[in-house]
Amino acid sequence: MIDSPTILKALISIVAAAGAIIIVVPTIRFLRDVVPFAYPTARVRARMGRLFTDRQLTEVMETENLKEFKNYLRGFPDYAKYIDEYPIEKALESQLAEIYQLITEIVPKRLKRVFEVQSKKWDIKNIKSLLTAKDTGLSPEETLDLLIPFGELKDKLEKLTELKTVEDIITAFEDTEYGPILEAALPDYEKTGMLLPFEAALDKYYMETLLEVLEEVSIPKEDTEILRTYFGAQIDATNLKIILRAKADNLKYEDISPYIIEGYQLPEWKLEYLMEAENIKGIISELEGTDYGPVLAEALPEYEETRSLATFERALEKYINETARTFALKRPLGVGPIITFLSRKEAEIKNLKVIARSKREPSFPQPLLKEMLI
Repeated sequence: MIDSPTILKALISIVAAAGAIIIVVPTIRFLRDVVPFAYPTARVRARMGRLFTDRQLTEVMETENLKEFKNYLRGFPDYAKYIDEYPIEKALESQLAEIYQLITEIVPKRLKRVFEVQSKKWDIKNIKSLLTAKDTGLSPEETLDLLIPFGELKDKLEKLTELKTVEDIITAFEDTEYGPILEAALPDYEKTGMLLPFEAALDKYYMETLLEVLEEVSIPKEDTEILRTYFGAQIDATNLKIILRAKADNLKYEDISPYIIEGYQLPEWKLEYLMEAENIKGIISELEGTDYGPVLAEALPEYEETRSLATFERALEKYINETARTFALKRPLGVGPIITFLSRKEAEIKNLKVIARSKREPSFPQPLLKEMLI
């Protein structure tokens, strides 16, 4: 018969072993989730320190003309290498594309597919530029100035500029992943003469592909939630821009429904309901109770004064940027700092492009310029 002290020692050993397992398993899980982010997070935080400060943004706003604007940017290595090689907007977009390429290279392997899909935005942007160029009759040289030398299509861009028509562009992409998207939108383009069907269809394909990949990758739920929130806000913003533009153009929901993406906060039935509002002010009233209601309501007075939908687009972009700024704090040892940095970099590039355009107009009002920034 086993004596009581022996049983007691055995029980203590079992409890101790169980306790060790309870401690070790979460530790292993923590290390597995966090350690792969150590290097990319360090790189991103270093890059975060190179973003423009408020003082630097004010200084670049105070430059007298485009030449002075470019000279100012030459003082920043990230921009200097592109400033003298490309037209200013292409130079700025190229710097942003380089950042996305860097992030795709350094993120943990399990997240790489998500960022590879994000990098497709340069292919999509270039396709849109090609369509615009051919629709407006630009020369190959003028077209090339619009194209960003990044993405999977970068080695084919120069040849694509030599095509003559929108239909030629669509034919050139028929054997790519974008072929069916463009072909499906062609009848609406022929019917309306507008490029919106192509642009909206490409945006829808891009966002839906992002969400599909996000569902397939195996990453911690905290990272998934941040990415879903970020991409979801972008989808809602895209849908709202389409809805607002359609209402301004007196279109019906069935005219735009092929380009609506399954929403995040705003499901499709809600978007269809919004289109029943009498006017844009009515749409904003129906958004009460969502995150977007106050955002657009604040922008409404400026819209009523200017009648420019760009007012709402800036407001939505500011909302996305402000939301993304919180991710570095919510998930500091995961994807949070990466998304915060990318969003802030996107905002910096958009602001610099706005400032660059203003420098083409003598005595552009400084107060108005400040209002146009995000």
